Amino acid sequence: MADETAHIYEPAQGHGLKHDPFNAIVGPRPIGWISTISSAGVANLAPYSFFNGFNYRPPIIGFSSIGWKDSVANIEATGEFCWNLATKALGEQMNLTTAPAPPEVDEFEVAGLTAAPGRLVAAPRVLESPVNFECRLTQLIQLQGADGAKVDTWLVLGEVVVIHIDPAFLTDGVYETATARPILRAGRLGDYFEITPDTLFSMRRPGWPID
Repeated sequence: MADETAHIYEPAQGHGLKHDPFNAIVGPRPIGWISTISSAGVANLAPYSFFNGFNYRPPIIGFSSIGWKDSVANIEATGEFCWNLATKALGEQMNLTTAPAPPEVDEFEVAGLTAAPGRLVAAPRVLESPVNFECRLTQLIQLQGADGAKVDTWLVLGEVVVIHIDPAFLTDGVYETATARPILRAGRLGDYFEITPDTLFSMRRPGWPID
């Protein structure tokens, strides 16, 4: 427990540890494997570790980019992007797309992946991924600290307008999260976790009064 023996620090003053624990504590996190296309027609594919879903209807997902990167520039220019599920089977290819390639490089080609067309957006999706979300930009927000000072980080929010699901991961109309064996980002420089069926457990949400 975080009692009087806890390691306590103020982030602005440094963490005093070998590695910054923030990423490891807020995790593991879903991977925002984001595909875009530039206004010049060059495809881009990159993973972002700050990613999640934020609304049901309409379905809205978001990721943040530390620095104005190609993905953000492409989304600002086109208003579109795709999210692709990163799985254990695609882990090596996903990792290749973390390389800081210049804007003229197509990461689909670097990773040996197939750029499949979307139904409603021009941004390509990863054909080999079992799930793809086609998205349209809803908000692009520069983050700021509690003091109001802007930071060089950009939050991208998008409405999911089309979803592609490999039927191998649907059982009686239910999507089997663990069967796809998604990988999630942990801390440090390259730690990940894999979701597998044997780690699944369920807890019923209580009513009120607690029953």
